Amino acid sequence: MKKKLVVLTGAGISAESGIKTFRDSDGLWEGHNVMDVATPEGWHKNPALVLDFYNQRRQQLKEVLPNLGHQILAELENDFDVYIITQNVDDLHERAGSSNITHLHGELLKVRSSKNESYILDWHADLNFGDIDPKGNQLRPHIVWFGEQVPALEDAITITEQADYFAVIGTSLQVYPAAGLINFTPKTTPIYYIDPKPAKIPNLRNPLDVIPNIASEGVRILKEKLLANLQQ
Repeated sequence: MKKKLVVLTGAGISAESGIKTFRDSDGLWEGHNVMDVATPEGWHKNPALVLDFYNQRRQQLKEVLPNLGHQILAELENDFDVYIITQNVDDLHERAGSSNITHLHGELLKVRSSKNESYILDWHADLNFGDIDPKGNQLRPHIVWFGEQVPALEDAITITEQADYFAVIGTSLQVYPAAGLINFTPKTTPIYYIDPKPAKIPNLRNPLDVIPNIASEGVRILKEKLLANLQQ
């Protein structure tokens, strides 16, 4: 039986592939206020802006590649039962070869009905006005916007509760409920925290190993530490 490694990834791992994160630029995401492009209110106020914004993000995604951090996480499946829980909406973990991925905040390459959350389609082209579900409702990006429920959270909690090892990579641990997942790990489960500017984790009961590196370097160090644990 392989040990279960659960990995929570955030924008830091995708940033190395060239995908920008708004949290590093004063609340602006590719020049837009996040409240205008990542909230239900923004969608209702100016859906054309929102559609154009995500069409551009979808095009950008086609121009980037998984980086070494993504690739090493995929390689770890040779020795561990790896589950990735990601806050990222890109498909870089999939393209790197990881098998078990839970997207907390939705997926850029999917769309859904604006009236029926369970009607979801794969979508690689632009999304335009007039693209509708079978009942005539406009399709929208399959993104969990600020203020919306996180449908995948229960699955993520269940996975986290079974972790033998838990790693946090490239996330500020400021976005909830994702940041709260760490509290669902078994109390003896070691936590590895990879971030060049690691945040403090209050009231953590688990053993903690902070790796203050960018994601690709940190994941390489993580692999060495985990494989060393298997030899003990």
